[in-house]
Amino acid sequence: MKITFHFAEKHPDLFEWLPADHIFPHDHLMARTVLKLFPNTITPNQVTAVRILATPFVLFLIISGNYLWGTVSFLLAAFTDAIDGSMARTRNQITRFGMLFDPLADKLLIGVMVLLLVFQNFHYLLGFALIGLEVAVIITAAVAKVKFNTVKAANAWGKIKMISQVFAVFLTLLALVLDIPYLLTAAAWIFGLAIGFAIISLFAHGI
Repeated sequence: MKITFHFAEKHPDLFEWLPADHIFPHDHLMARTVLKLFPNTITPNQVTAVRILATPFVLFLIISGNYLWGTVSFLLAAFTDAIDGSMARTRNQITRFGMLFDPLADKLLIGVMVLLLVFQNFHYLLGFALIGLEVAVIITAAVAKVKFNTVKAANAWGKIKMISQVFAVFLTLLALVLDIPYLLTAAAWIFGLAIGFAIISLFAHGI
């Protein structure tokens, strides 16, 4: 905790609450439903931290072969991405730290699932493409922060890519739970779409 407080004191600009430039229709729906379960004392960055802490638990379930509970825990962890985003925008609690922290949490969760599932159930080139593009996005964000001192929120293409990846992982897990090979084929196509959205997202960030 002392390390966290020290970092916040040293970089107050990263934790300054910023107003939302745009609130999406699903944000209003989330505010009227799910977000009512979260008091104002809970911040979006804390929800993001839960996603990071949940990732090893999902990893353990998948490695143990418990695909059913692994699927449930993965979907819950992935849903926190929608929660923290809508919470930040509707409560005007966007922070520059969150702009960096949230995508990294997404990439950690998806990266773990790609390593566990894609390389095992699909062609290895698909796995390398997914991991490689995620690394490229991280490097781009790091360069923007270090060289230009700018932090960009995830663009719409990046969010679509994340949703596509979550759906593809879900179909892969469902195929393993129900033993339906056709779902693996559908998942492979959706992973391919996610790669396309990732490339567009990179160009949208100025590459």
